[in-house]
Amino acid sequence: MEIIDIGPDSLESYASIPIAFTVRYIYEVEPVEKGLSGIRLHEVYLDQPYEKDYDRHESPPDWSKQFDVSNWRFFLATDGVHPVGGATVAYETPGVKMLSGRRDLTVLWDIRVHPEYRGSGIGTALFRRAEGWSRERGCRWMKVETQNINVPACKFYAKMGGTLGEIDVQAYVKDGLGHETMLVWYLGL
Repeated sequence: MEIIDIGPDSLESYASIPIAFTVRYIYEVEPVEKGLSGIRLHEVYLDQPYEKDYDRHESPPDWSKQFDVSNWRFFLATDGVHPVGGATVAYETPGVKMLSGRRDLTVLWDIRVHPEYRGSGIGTALFRRAEGWSRERGCRWMKVETQNINVPACKFYAKMGGTLGEIDVQAYVKDGLGHETMLVWYLGL
């Protein structure tokens, strides 16, 4: 496996790596004493698994149409011939709310591994590459957004050293995805 830097002009190739997955279980968010005593996350298996594909809402080639990506870094993992993984890091970009206007923070905007290669270490290598690039910018934090429906991603971010720092049960209501809860992870650099 090789990881290379690519430009926004190569995002069609990046987008050829499927990000879709089957949701078999979720983290159910349970406020304890209406949230005054914290929140519990329970792993709950679904009777009816379903497919989730983040690219249906926003595909990588759309990013440069929505944002100035000149401060972003795109990493592409290949098996020597084909794209098998990718990661995108956003930094100092007006209009990206996740960056909160901070210069000491990057956002791992996207990370994906082809289904045939998941579990092979490609995600870890891409994550570490994104982490290193963030450190090179002088950042102290890397932030990652996911949802309670993506339990494997949550476990991955925790394994990589991330700490769950935000839970927003209302984040996606306006998008018609009120059954999903935003979970935001922070990795200290």
